[in-house]
Amino acid sequence: MRYFNTAGPVVPEDHYCLPPLTRFDLQEVMSLIEEKKYFVLHAPRQTGKTSCLLALVKHLNKSGRYRALYANLEAAQVAPEDVAMGVRTIMDVIAYRALLDLKDVDAEPLAHSVFAASAPLAALSRFLSPRSRASSRNGALKARSRLSSCWTR
Repeated sequence: MRYFNTAGPVVPEDHYCLPPLTRFDLQEVMSLIEEKKYFVLHAPRQTGKTSCLLALVKHLNKSGRYRALYANLEAAQVAPEDVAMGVRTIMDVIAYRALLDLKDVDAEPLAHSVFAASAPLAALSRFLSPRSRASSRNGALKARSRLSSCWTR
């Protein structure tokens, strides 16, 4: 039975909602992704930004041209003075979502080995670069102001 959701991402199968992919210009966003350009999804709190990104990730994965995931990186804000802990947290979250959403069993071991062998400020870039290069599909890191991101490869 469906109901109105008042907190957190909307699950269209469970909640009454406007279809998330109709709430923005999907053709324009797809064009920006094809052109490897950045875009910002900016709106007030509780207006469906996360639901739209989750729907976009599902749409991209379904197309077969992309492997996308959504990773909420807010946990990295816990230690604003500890760059190493923040970077490690971001890498762990992305690797874990890659395992869960994309069945990428190499992401977690790669994150750990790259972090161990790199300076904290270089580790994230070194972790993401091989993920993009290793894929025949397009790759990019898209982030929004609250440190949530959509990673495609």
